[in-house]
Amino acid sequence: MPFINTKYSGEITPAQEDAIKSALGSAVSVIGKTENWLMVGFEPNCSLYFKGKKLEKIAFVEVSLFGHASDSAYEKFTSAVCNALESTLGVPADCVYVKYSPTDNWGWNGGNF
Repeated sequence: MPFINTKYSGEITPAQEDAIKSALGSAVSVIGKTENWLMVGFEPNCSLYFKGKKLEKIAFVEVSLFGHASDSAYEKFTSAVCNALESTLGVPADCVYVKYSPTDNWGWNGGNF
């Protein structure tokens, strides 16, 4: 049950959203999840600053998930996130932060797992 939310400094077209969503759906297996439970969100046109500068292409990606993954799995998924954003939006990997928030408490469909 991951939720992956991307804040991005520029516009994102529906085709770009679909490409990123597909890339994340393919890669989510490295953190032990499936696309069947994946929810993805996009927040375009965010004011994001890094190293004191407002950059044209920059992103912050939050990955919330039920349960935990290994450090090596997070490392592989971070690489996949950066690759997807660079190939689709032109965001350099050194302008992407990825934050992981694993939890043991997750609700869905009126109840909790």
